[in-house]
Amino acid sequence: MDSSVIEGGLNVTLTIRLLMHGKEVGSIIGKKGESVKKMREQSGARINISEGNCPERIITLAGPTTAIFKAFSMIIEKLEEDISSSMTNSTATSKPPVTLRIVVPASQCGSLIGKGGCKIKEIRESTGAQVQVAGDMLPNSTERAITIAGTPQSIIECVKQICVVMLESPPKGVTIPYRPKPSGSPVIFAGGQAYAVQGQHAIPQPDLTKLHQLAMQQSPFPLAPSNQGFTGMDASAQTGSHEMTIPNDLIGCIIGRQGAKINEIRQMSGAQIKIANPVEGSIDRQVTITGSPASISLAEYLINA
Repeated sequence: MDSSVIEGGLNVTLTIRLLMHGKEVGSIIGKKGESVKKMREQSGARINISEGNCPERIITLAGPTTAIFKAFSMIIEKLEEDISSSMTNSTATSKPPVTLRIVVPASQCGSLIGKGGCKIKEIRESTGAQVQVAGDMLPNSTERAITIAGTPQSIIECVKQICVVMLESPPKGVTIPYRPKPSGSPVIFAGGQAYAVQGQHAIPQPDLTKLHQLAMQQSPFPLAPSNQGFTGMDASAQTGSHEMTIPNDLIGCIIGRQGAKINEIRQMSGAQIKIANPVEGSIDRQVTITGSPASISLAEYLINA
């Protein structure tokens, strides 16, 4: 299957996931969402954009291949426009290339790279785009980022060729999609209340206040005043570890969907939490919490809650 087949093959449905910085996404959404609305209408592709308070966002394009490539071309044109307009006030003489990242299941990266790197070399040479496949998976996922840089035309051609490979070699096993993390706003504690700092404002956080008070009651250890939220719990206190057993049928609630809950507990408490693999014949799982005494007691409280 070559890329001309993809363009002719109206019935082939595709999904492309793009990983972008918040600023780029803002430009694609446009004022009151006008820009993305126009892209949806003119391309006929479904365009979804992940939640907003993250430094990185995922744009998902889905639909028939012709619609996908139309939407993709419009996104590339917008990025190219932004580069051109930023050049007008800049002293730089050479125009930087358009750079884009797409997110692909790690199980498909082998086919994209090819034996001894032959496939990726062929894609680079035939399209003129620079293509880099990340060696590591994105956090808490089984996906890798592919960075593509070049002229708009070379990027579009390059993505078409990548799509051909992905359609020929579907992903193996279960894919855990990458979900960008919200940018953690610093938390301050004042007068027993927790506030999240956003720009010039301090926004009361009743849930964090409750946790903070509980941690204070449960923990005989001093909590250092801090402007970094729970990470400031007296870090000088001795690091220790604590083991607890959790029934197998409850472990799913603690891990949460695709690990979201356990990651939230790790972030809020500042403790490391390891869940042992199931032991045959046992109805419980061993959970080890490591960190300062205050962070351990907070993680324990969150797990029990």
